[in-house]
Amino acid sequence: MKRKVLIAIADGVGDLPISELGGLTPLEYAKTPTLDKLAAQGSSGIMDLVKAGVPVGTDMGHLMLFGYKTTDYPGRGPIEAAGIGLELFKGDVAFRCNFATIDEKGEVLDRRAGRIRDNTREIAQAINGLEVQGVKVIFKEATEHRAVLILRGENLSDNITDTDPRLPDRGLSYKLSVPLDDSVAAKRTADILNKVLEEFHKILENHPVNVERKKENKFPANFILTRGAGQVPDIDKITKRLGFKGACVASESTVLGVANLAGYDLIVQEGMTGNLDTDVRLKADLAIKALETNDIVFVHLKATDLMGHDNNPKGKVVAIEKFEEMLTYIVDNRSDNTMIALAADHSTPCERKEHSGDPVPILLNGPSIRLDRNDKYNEIDCAYGGIGRITGSDFASIIFDYLEVTPKQGN
Repeated sequence: MKRKVLIAIADGVGDLPISELGGLTPLEYAKTPTLDKLAAQGSSGIMDLVKAGVPVGTDMGHLMLFGYKTTDYPGRGPIEAAGIGLELFKGDVAFRCNFATIDEKGEVLDRRAGRIRDNTREIAQAINGLEVQGVKVIFKEATEHRAVLILRGENLSDNITDTDPRLPDRGLSYKLSVPLDDSVAAKRTADILNKVLEEFHKILENHPVNVERKKENKFPANFILTRGAGQVPDIDKITKRLGFKGACVASESTVLGVANLAGYDLIVQEGMTGNLDTDVRLKADLAIKALETNDIVFVHLKATDLMGHDNNPKGKVVAIEKFEEMLTYIVDNRSDNTMIALAADHSTPCERKEHSGDPVPILLNGPSIRLDRNDKYNEIDCAYGGIGRITGSDFASIIFDYLEVTPKQGN
């Protein structure tokens, strides 16, 4: 029987010991009998997505998990655009965006506008279609507080800086974009972007959705922060190159974007969110069904990462137990020819509220997998597992070799 692989990703699940949890990490603290059983009946290890001590974004982390190299990275903007079905044309510049809140001084009060989820389409429609200095502005909402901006016109460059201060809401002013080289195109693009954001703020400040949010003592989405400028990606579809079929069950646009660029079918349904209220049973059902017609299926949970960013250890424990619930259903319903692989795209320690370079736990469980002596799935115990310490590229290579799609080197 042909082998199949299900890869379950708990985004940002890696963490550090937390005093609130008795000196344990959220993974150690959480009740995870299914994850531990998978470890006891499989092989485990830890993984640095790129190299030890190097933090990566969700985009780069998933690029590695899907089998690409750091040199293939096209920028966050094009990945996000691919995730929500926006087509890029030659010359376009795309940006990953956050709906955000600034005060009258331009200081960032909240980089995610209170993690806004509702009515983002109405806000996006109010600023989509502007034109500045002959450049068309395309703007579309993505998952929750995220969005995508595309500048379309002549003589544009992606070699410009971010406007997002990135640090967690420390009263920093948003940054004006500046060119990263001396080209006319870079200077023109940075100037246009700054003007676009200024126009966005004028429109959004008194938008009906934001007026209502202020009445409800919520952060208004009165500004847009940009990062990850990029142009049309020049990478091949790995599914076509290696000759396999893949699908991705996710709600987060970054993950869907990488999957789309890699040639995977995208599976998204109402009820799947990027937070704790996501329907994990639905995700599990869709993943099991997708395995019937695909060789590799990714299923993704975002909430573990969000809880790390929010410095919410107990919330992260809840998110991990949601992951456990999803895997329990998958394990109970998988076919005998399916290997389950557990991984993460990076660590998001609660105390740091941001991604770190700490390694993440991984495991493989299924037919023809060597068994090691570890019986727990967490950052500490997996370090003693038989896989050892590997990179994201190594992880992808192991998956492809398991499916026997990797070309042999030499004779």
